[in-house]
Amino acid sequence: MDATKKPLRIPPEFGAYAEEHGIFDLYKRLVSDLIVEKPEEPVQYMIDWLKRDSSDVTKIVIIGAPSSGKTSISIALSKMINSVLITDKELLEDELSKNAKDANNLIKDKKPVPDDLWVNMIKERVKRKDCLRRGFVLEGFPQNRSQAFQLQSYGISPTHAIILDAPDLALIERQGGKRLDPLTGDIYHTTFDWPQDVNIQARLVEPEGISEKDTLKRMEVYNRHITGIAETYSRVSKKINADQPKADVLAQTLSFVNTKGRSDGAHTPRIILVGPTGSGKHTLAEQLAQKYNIVNVSCGTLLKQQVADETHLGEAVKLQVKGDLKPPDNLVAKIVYDRLTQLDATTKGWVLHGYPLTREQAENLNDSGLKPNRVYFLDIPDDCVIERLCYRLTDPISGERFHTVYNPPRTPEIKSRCVQHPKDVEEAVRQRLTEYHVHSEDLTDFYREDASFRINADQDPHTVFEFIESILVNPVPRKLGKD
Repeated sequence: MDATKKPLRIPPEFGAYAEEHGIFDLYKRLVSDLIVEKPEEPVQYMIDWLKRDSSDVTKIVIIGAPSSGKTSISIALSKMINSVLITDKELLEDELSKNAKDANNLIKDKKPVPDDLWVNMIKERVKRKDCLRRGFVLEGFPQNRSQAFQLQSYGISPTHAIILDAPDLALIERQGGKRLDPLTGDIYHTTFDWPQDVNIQARLVEPEGISEKDTLKRMEVYNRHITGIAETYSRVSKKINADQPKADVLAQTLSFVNTKGRSDGAHTPRIILVGPTGSGKHTLAEQLAQKYNIVNVSCGTLLKQQVADETHLGEAVKLQVKGDLKPPDNLVAKIVYDRLTQLDATTKGWVLHGYPLTREQAENLNDSGLKPNRVYFLDIPDDCVIERLCYRLTDPISGERFHTVYNPPRTPEIKSRCVQHPKDVEEAVRQRLTEYHVHSEDLTDFYREDASFRINADQDPHTVFEFIESILVNPVPRKLGKD
């Protein structure tokens, strides 16, 4: 940005590049880790941090009562997204960990493993390169709120916490049918997951600790702690009904994991509302601008403002605007670019409506660096548009707007003097609808790969706004898979 030139401008590519490559999130994670680790050499720590693969990997914890299926779901999920699976068994079998040796000695003496020892083992494991690069699925931890707080104190916070929930009676029934393959360590079930291989069937044994008494005791411990864990992870957790087929549980789990949590990094809305005349673009833009303090840019209003201000671009489009004709695309593009690159729009964000109307205009907008991060297509039947627009009336004395169906004039006197705007004549409305439909498919196709969403605009305006808002404040879903 050149501070010697007025008005000040920030190139639009800056924000788009930062968002596309996650610069704001990267900075937020770096500062967070720096504060948690408190290295003696912070500059060298940041250099090393940036050298390793420090992308925002998925960190998942899967928690559930005994027999809720957390083991099978954890195994399947880790394979699907190519993340490291961390279980209590793996932690205890770590030959390189002194903490693991201490924990095994306690288990041999039939003593409980303290929370801080479990946390130290988890800390050692997740700090290794494979977890830093691929992320991890942590099964069965944290076991209580104390462990959750200790993990957070070490900077180990999950991006997703999955809580598998089911009725106690269903879990007791599941637990009684468990069978263990001593050769592979795989768990099967006499009713829900019986192996087809007769050789595996022959060597299955009943694992220890699955009696009803043992199960009830473990469930009591779990139920005592799950509320505290859920409260600790309330922002990133989802409760999933585990009393359904495994495939359905896995599908819901994967769907949740594919959603990104809200980031504390900077976010500048760049919104485009696309829809036919009468779809509510103007009202929605005003609501978004007012609530989120972003710049409301109406292309039609922008052209009239240029003409009123007698700018050189306004003079160039003056005849077309006054004659209700379409100005040349190149001039409209310059006017829109000039407004969207002003300091308030680039720092606060913007909502644009009335432009682009064609694929060529959309391409010009993207080529100029003004790439939106949300595009909303407002769908509404033509008959509803006719009903909305062609029955509108205006009182020329008070300027008040009426609708013969939804908001009729209050008195015969007001009704007698009300007039219809020439643009609301049915023939004119149908002409604008036809022009919109000619280009709507091309616009849909152009923004298909971007964060575009279709919305039913033929419903209460507050409902439409709430739906738009829910998409705006939440990150766009992503797809996870193997590298």
